[in-house]
Amino acid sequence: MKLSKQYHGRTIIGFFAITIIISLISGTAWAKLEHGKVICRIETDRSVLPAGDSQTTILKITLDAPAAPVNVKRPAVNLSLVLDQSGSMNGTKIEKAKAAAIEALTRLGLQDIFSVVVYDTNVHTIVPAQNAGNIQGIINTIRQIRAGGSTALFGGVSQGAAEIRKNLENDFVHRIMLLSDGLANVGPRMPDDLGRLGAALIKENISVTTIGVGTDYNEDLMAQLAQKSDGNIYFVESGIDLPRIFAAELGDVLNVVAKKVKITITLPDNIKPVNIIGREGRIRGNKIELYMNQLYGNQEKYALIEVNLPESKSGAKIKIARADVDYENPFTQKQERSSAVSYASFSSNPKKVAKSTNIDVVREYQLNLNALSQEKAIELSDKGKKQEAVKELKQSAARLKQIGTMYQDKELLQKADEQEVQSDMIESEGMSKKSRKILRTKSYQMKNQQLSQ
Repeated sequence: MKLSKQYHGRTIIGFFAITIIISLISGTAWAKLEHGKVICRIETDRSVLPAGDSQTTILKITLDAPAAPVNVKRPAVNLSLVLDQSGSMNGTKIEKAKAAAIEALTRLGLQDIFSVVVYDTNVHTIVPAQNAGNIQGIINTIRQIRAGGSTALFGGVSQGAAEIRKNLENDFVHRIMLLSDGLANVGPRMPDDLGRLGAALIKENISVTTIGVGTDYNEDLMAQLAQKSDGNIYFVESGIDLPRIFAAELGDVLNVVAKKVKITITLPDNIKPVNIIGREGRIRGNKIELYMNQLYGNQEKYALIEVNLPESKSGAKIKIARADVDYENPFTQKQERSSAVSYASFSSNPKKVAKSTNIDVVREYQLNLNALSQEKAIELSDKGKKQEAVKELKQSAARLKQIGTMYQDKELLQKADEQEVQSDMIESEGMSKKSRKILRTKSYQMKNQQLSQ
């Protein structure tokens, strides 16, 4: 089973009921851990904060998903593949897409539901939603797919959703996997159009994972659709990589350990929320609400929240936040909750404050800021402001290098080096289709804690 790259070697204890006491010294709050439950933690960028005037601090609310229980039947999957068969897919891309679809089918069980929708100028359901039992018949149908025509992407996703809805009331993990190599040119085609579609689908607990092939598809459209529906996003230069990507994505879908995940962070009246960093959510007074459709086994997901703290005296200790995570356990079909509370102390001793730094929180905060800088660079480049885009990337790289050097953090230093190379390439060659797709994809994967493939 794969772990998020942000996991940092932590071990999730998923099968023993223990109680972990909140540590005021470390500034990390641990929830009560029961058999197979999601663990919720709240950490701050420093457990000891400087006394004096009001200030902002970063909260990291982490969900550690347990491993899927052994010898227990996994949740059934309702999977719809939506495949681009427009003319540009002809050749290796369409052949590898068909091979990937067949590979995905063979990994499913009799309890799973499988459908295939193809789109060019029109949309066709070639495999209506059905149990993944008639494997040979479905394989024969997939092998008959031929490329030709335009790209009715919006219609393809909509039809894939219609196939999913045939079994929406049953207790499945619902997922659409969309593949495209070109620009949507039939029907709704703007990123906002697909974003609205994704936002509607997540309300039905349907996530859309998008796979872009080559350098001619619209990465903004694909990112909006994935983001709004809490799916994954992939960019592959060649169709050769498609079977590997399909296998990786299906590995996630078959490893769901929590569904319909809602995170509610409640702050005391004297602490104010400032910003949600990297993720979409809602701030309602002193409450912050976020939603994740699914968690995968042995995976870490987190949210970063910037909050404003009141003026505090040296030696004071205050409660900063409480986090409640409500979700459905797909193995028991029961609602479960995991909670955590975080406290912080204050000191007028700068050394004590500096020593309390939580490098994990600092690292993730800086990497998410870097992801936002990548998105800003794309926007600047789109407006013809190449030098400003390069400057944005280089300033972000310099910030990563400064903080990475300060804490001797290899990940930050490596990311700084990668960013410098990317910015130098854009400075000399401009923002190519490939570099734009790389920036957009990496930015999304960072903010969503998706393991890059």
